[in-house]
Amino acid sequence: MARQMKERRALIAGLGAMAAAGTVGVRTAGAQERSAQAPFSPTLHEPDAWMSAMGGKHRVVLDVTSPEGLPDVIRFAGNLFTGHKNGYGVEEADVKLIICVRHAATAYGYSDAIWSKYGKVLDGRASPPPSANPFNSGERMQLSDLAKRGVQFMVCGTASRAISGRIATSEGSNAEAVYKEMVAGLIPNARIVAAGVVGVVHAQERGFALLHVG
Repeated sequence: MARQMKERRALIAGLGAMAAAGTVGVRTAGAQERSAQAPFSPTLHEPDAWMSAMGGKHRVVLDVTSPEGLPDVIRFAGNLFTGHKNGYGVEEADVKLIICVRHAATAYGYSDAIWSKYGKVLDGRASPPPSANPFNSGERMQLSDLAKRGVQFMVCGTASRAISGRIATSEGSNAEAVYKEMVAGLIPNARIVAAGVVGVVHAQERGFALLHVG
């Protein structure tokens, strides 16, 4: 009887040890699998290489999507320069800024020449239609002034194509020809990106902090 009880206890102990070993094995395998997974690293694309080439000690991409956000984005860009200089002794040349104009703000990435020709489509609310980019001329600090301070601009290509279509319909012209004209008539330091949302994401993947303006 005592022998049977001893054998039963040995069997139970053996099964427990096997179960514990199985659990440890599963945990160890899971841990090894997790450690074997490389940390996420974004794919960097050649068309965005200019972002990395900007250098700098601090990098910010300012995302503006509406006409109402333009005065603030101009002000905030100036504050980023001034605040870094006054508060941290960082020279303006070491603060690298990109402003992305997209969605309803896209039209303000075009030069005065484009506005002079197509102002009634670019801002249908104004009367009379603007003859110049209202945020690229005048006495207060404008987009062109920021360009002189090294700010780079991204202009949404998707929204630009939509605008060129509206212009072509209004003028009875070819949308592709209008689009090429717009691309050739951007404000200083500006470039077309496939889509503004993509440009903002890719800038963050290249080390730019995001500041959404509105």
